[in-house]
Amino acid sequence: MSQPTRIYLDNAATSWPKPETVYQAVERYLRHCGAPAGRGAYREASEVEREVARCRRLLAELIAAEDPRQIVFTCNATDALNLALHGLLRPGDHVVTSVVEHNSVLRPLRFLEQQQGVQVTRVPCDQRGVVDPAAIERAVRPETRLIALIHASNVTGALQPVEQAGQIARRHGCLLLVDAAQTLGHMPVDVQQLGAHLLAAAGHKGLLGPLGLGFLYMAPGVEQVLQSVRQGGTGTHSDQDRQPDSQPDKFESGNLNVPAILGLAAGLEYLRDRGLERLHEHYQRLTARLLDGLRAIAGVRIHGPADPASQVGVVSVTVAGYDPRELAGLLDSAFAIQVRAGIQCAPLMHEALGTVHHGGTIRFSVGAFTSEREVDQAVEAMAELTAAQVG
Repeated sequence: MSQPTRIYLDNAATSWPKPETVYQAVERYLRHCGAPAGRGAYREASEVEREVARCRRLLAELIAAEDPRQIVFTCNATDALNLALHGLLRPGDHVVTSVVEHNSVLRPLRFLEQQQGVQVTRVPCDQRGVVDPAAIERAVRPETRLIALIHASNVTGALQPVEQAGQIARRHGCLLLVDAAQTLGHMPVDVQQLGAHLLAAAGHKGLLGPLGLGFLYMAPGVEQVLQSVRQGGTGTHSDQDRQPDSQPDKFESGNLNVPAILGLAAGLEYLRDRGLERLHEHYQRLTARLLDGLRAIAGVRIHGPADPASQVGVVSVTVAGYDPRELAGLLDSAFAIQVRAGIQCAPLMHEALGTVHHGGTIRFSVGAFTSEREVDQAVEAMAELTAAQVG
């Protein structure tokens, strides 16, 4: 008996599959180049320098950054967020954030609160998992240094009022840090329009690159107040034992993950060639189809906006009578449908949704290569499992 075809609906964790050009770029580098970035003047090293610079340009163009040097490569989005938070905040500073955030923001802020005297206000969300911008403004104090807000929830996909938060930050003279891990590659993101002073994202989700790479955007001037949290070799100013102040060297110590950077460049080119607006429509269409299908199943509860115009391609549900992990295991074992079950590294969001004590939710997340048929099969599987539970 043949195994069912794998249906991958965990793209909020990491996208799969990747464009063929991403695989080719990584293999080509590993097999035929292999040189590090910023560490040599021979032909292959110079080629790597050009390709790394090209990836920075593509990222800058994607988010409307003024200068590619404002893009700093990091190990992942978590690393980028840690650089922003640990590099910026000092004892006595105040931060406004939300209960919607991922642990990549919650945990560094909890550490800074407990160990370094940073003050943190975590504003609530409504039943849809959306933060009220008025609540953000009410939380701002004279000593507020930063507003940190996720662009879209990794639990429900709910879009947050980031642009309004940018306006609040301008009015009060503080900075805005945006966690765009779930939005980049899914929808247009313009740091100028958002008013973002700092924006962090992963290279392996909507941007379709390999794992092990993220980046942090810094608006002009932010690099002067942001301290480096890692010092070491940069390939520049090697005759000095002090960390360079120039961008991006100040924040990029050690060898860059060149295979992932070249793979990310290929992913960015795929997005550009396919068209981000067209991809956004693809995500919205699949999300609407998934929501409509799940909404029709008795016993299924959708958590979040349940409106494709108000969220990215992430849908979280609970099913009466099922533990989320048990249900995810059945979807995989019986139908080869792969989803994420649990708390999704966002405990305060699940507390707000009332799902934390029930083991979280089942999260479906569509990708660039997800088909309508795969969405339909997932809905059919959910209907069959729910019917079996009721029976």
